[in-house]
Amino acid sequence: MTGAVMPGEALALIGPNGSGKTTLLRGILSLITVSEGNLKLLGSDDLKTARQLIGYVPQLADIDPTFPVTVRTVVEMGIYNQLRWWQSARTKRQKVMEALERVGMADRAGLRFGTLSGGQQQRVLLARATVGNPHILLLDEPFNGLDQPNRQALLEAIENLKAAGVAIIVSTHDMDLAHAVCEKVLLVAGEQIAFGPRDKTLTEPNLRKAFGGLPDQGANLIAKSE
Repeated sequence: MTGAVMPGEALALIGPNGSGKTTLLRGILSLITVSEGNLKLLGSDDLKTARQLIGYVPQLADIDPTFPVTVRTVVEMGIYNQLRWWQSARTKRQKVMEALERVGMADRAGLRFGTLSGGQQQRVLLARATVGNPHILLLDEPFNGLDQPNRQALLEAIENLKAAGVAIIVSTHDMDLAHAVCEKVLLVAGEQIAFGPRDKTLTEPNLRKAFGGLPDQGANLIAKSE
């Protein structure tokens, strides 16, 4: 795979199930070894050091909602290793509340995480991923099953992060999302099918090659662009 994402850009990572999307994210996070090629983050191939500047929002299916923690505690986990001994608990609380405010969840800071809806939990996980001011943000299927209010809140948060200069990579099946907030698309199906500007990548030939046919969303997007 070949491509680059610049500060303030969002890349949609699109492909069928089992196409390698999550594997690519895990490689960026240094959770698996990159066996071939070169992967550079922030201009460096020292991925473990660069990992400290990456925020990550996993799939909700990877989260145990019964774990007895508050919303505030979940977000605190995002800065646990960043605070220095001279920084006060008040500083930590302020950072946490600012992150929750950015996703519209500050009024739920004291609630149990497991009592929230799936969409609200996703917004809290985004606050956790961004509380440390990452340079790169990875999101793995963040819009699965979300209702419209939570979907809109996440879209607005992504736009605000882009405006702040964060580079964003979103693994998704949602091509409407790609069309809404992503400037670039990496289309994969076990290998790279296409990479580049959204409208030049999500073409009928490329989608048919990746999916073995034309997905409904893909057909709708092509119809809109014609």
